[in-house]
Order: sequence, then structure tokens, then C-alpha cells
Amino acid sequence: MAIDRLKDKVALITGGGRGLGEATCRVLAEAGVVVIPADVQESLAEGVAASIRAAGQEAMALRLDVSDEGQSAQAIRRVVANYGGIDILVNNAGTDVTLSLEELGFSDWDRVLTVNLRGPFVMSKHVFPVMKKQGRGHIINIVSTAAKRAWANASAYHASKWGLLGLSYALHVEGRPHNVKVTAVIAGGMRTPFILDRFPDVDPGVLQDPGNVAETIRFALTLPEESVIAEMMVLPMRETSWP
Repeated sequence: MAIDRLKDKVALITGGGRGLGEATCRVLAEAGVVVIPADVQESLAEGVAASIRAAGQEAMALRLDVSDEGQSAQAIRRVVANYGGIDILVNNAGTDVTLSLEELGFSDWDRVLTVNLRGPFVMSKHVFPVMKKQGRGHIINIVSTAAKRAWANASAYHASKWGLLGLSYALHVEGRPHNVKVTAVIAGGMRTPFILDRFPDVDPGVLQDPGNVAETIRFALTLPEESVIAEMMVLPMRETSWP
């Protein structure tokens, strides 16, 4: 079975303490992956790891602020030291500031771009040499329909996600000669705190379960070695942010 290709692989998932990150940890753990939920809120990451271990699967939590180069490098070193390598990196951590261009502060812009775009660059830069030396690896970048169109009061978010899609393709080109795969997962609206906490009036019925997107990530990771999905989009059937 294709899913057997994931057994005993090692995956680090940023923003792994809740939402899509948590769902991805659980789906991959069920497929036999050793998962490392990494989150700026260490208690959330610890909770996810503990519940996965309680189910008989292996997990290790890390505190990680992807905007911190030192923490990012240390996280990769710790995973490699503990498990001998790293097979999968899921760049999922993200943030947003929902303000108009005139209201958006310079510090707001910097924070969104730092977490959403610079963070995946830093994590990928640190993990790429490890994967290259191994002769294998897969980087998953969680993008958004915000990388395909635009709406008001999200200029920083759009800039970060359009940029992340471009970065993902650039990494895809550089990784292929070394058997390092890179996939951009363009996710439509999900029932996660990222949306529901900020937009309490949104009808959850128009959003999708993050577990569905996590299953899509799992699928991308199970392709035979000779193939890679460079970009894939997964939308709720009642998606409001995509035509």
C-alpha cells in the first residue's frame, strides 16, 4: 500500500499545536510517521505529542518560533540528533493582521511576512542540506487561496502567501536534482482557530475540516519516488474565497 511508504519517516510540522498543524500531526502519526509538532506555544505542542504517544505512536514536541533563526537551526539539529535524519518538513506556521493598508502598521507587515514567508525560507534553508545529504526528503509548504486572488484588508497576508508560492516553486527546482521534493498545498478555508477566532460570524458550514487537508498532505507524501506534486489545491465544496 502507498501509505506504507510513510512508516517510520520523521516529520517536523511547524504550527503543530493546533488547527491544520495538529490535524497533520495526527494523520501522519496514524500512517506510522514519527511526528514532531513544533509550536511557539510549547504547551500546545506538548499536548498534541502526548495524545499521539498515548495512542501508541511516536511524537516529540518542540518549542519553535520560526522567526528565530537560532531556534529553527536548533530544532533541525535536535530532530536529526534524536532520529538520525528528517524526511518531511511541513511549513505550516502562519499569522495574519486583518487591517486595511492605511491602518496596517509597519510592524504588522513585518510580523506577517516574517512568520509566513521568511519562516519557511529559514526552515527550508536549514533542512535542505540534511535532505540533500540523505538523498531524499519532502518539504510541504502550506499556502492558501490568498496566493491566487486578493480581497480587502489582507495586503500583508496576500504578499506573504503569493511569495510563499513562488518560494515553493524555486525550492522545487533546486530540490529535484537531489531527490528532495517540494509541494505547495493551497488550502481553502478551514474550521480552525485561525479563521474562527478572528471571524466569529463566519458560517462554519462553508469551511472544511482541517483533517481533510491533512489527508491531502498525506497523499502528496505517498507518491512513488519518481513523481512529485508541485502544487495542489484543496477547497471546501462551499468555498467562498475561490470562484
